[in-house]
Amino acid sequence: MSEWQLTRTLRSTSGDVRWDSLGQPGQDPVVLLHGTPFSSYVWRAVARSLARRHQVFVWDMPGYGASEKYAGQDVSLAAQGKVFTELLAHWGLEEPLVVAHDFGGAVSLRAHLLHGAHYRALALVDPVALAPWGSPFFRLVGEHSEVFEQLPPALHRALVREYISSASSPGLHPAVLDGLVRPWLGDVGQAAFYRQIAQADQLYTDEVQDRYGEIGIPALVCWGQDDTWIPVAKGQELVARIPGARLEPIAGAGHLVQEDAPAELTAVLIAFLQQSL
Repeated sequence: MSEWQLTRTLRSTSGDVRWDSLGQPGQDPVVLLHGTPFSSYVWRAVARSLARRHQVFVWDMPGYGASEKYAGQDVSLAAQGKVFTELLAHWGLEEPLVVAHDFGGAVSLRAHLLHGAHYRALALVDPVALAPWGSPFFRLVGEHSEVFEQLPPALHRALVREYISSASSPGLHPAVLDGLVRPWLGDVGQAAFYRQIAQADQLYTDEVQDRYGEIGIPALVCWGQDDTWIPVAKGQELVARIPGARLEPIAGAGHLVQEDAPAELTAVLIAFLQQSL
């Protein structure tokens, strides 16, 4: 991940958040939110492309990537939604364009509906947004996180690699997989990996999913057609709940659309963002 570094820090209510921006200040702002168990690293190709026309803000959520990880840390969806509103205020962004993947989709939705965060437009990419969610593996780990935290490092590493690999349809390049796994290794990383799963409660989307009809901004829902983590049927259900939203299926992509089809996703996002200005 040496080619992707976040150089700035904000002290948030859930610990130090690493962030950065690409593109020229003053250009129309775009904020990218990652999912779990990922980091802003998954946005690197898309962010660099969008930065030709926009000032692009990227960040690692507390407990993820290069941001702070510590015992007892609140990394729940509730906490992340609050931290996102803190970041928007810190950046001085009143109505940015927002693009959010997976867990980040729920964060952006909660920030908008519960914390008053205003966006110019919202693009959701394979978001965690509707019940039920969480694979059998995810639920198993969540119920026994204290046991999994005790796994020998080699077994933990193998588990994380296999789990992250399953998010891609064509398969991840070994260097990319290494970059996605690395933040979860070592004593601090291993504990953080199981902590974020243990705190991933469906309650946090149950609180907002009946309010999606209140979203009054341009909305796009992109979905990898080969997503085995969250089926594309959830995307169809989501666009039916958001007024004026449309679904953009991405062929040949699994859950990690940014890695599986970065050019296709970027083209769709650029067109949507330009229409929303």
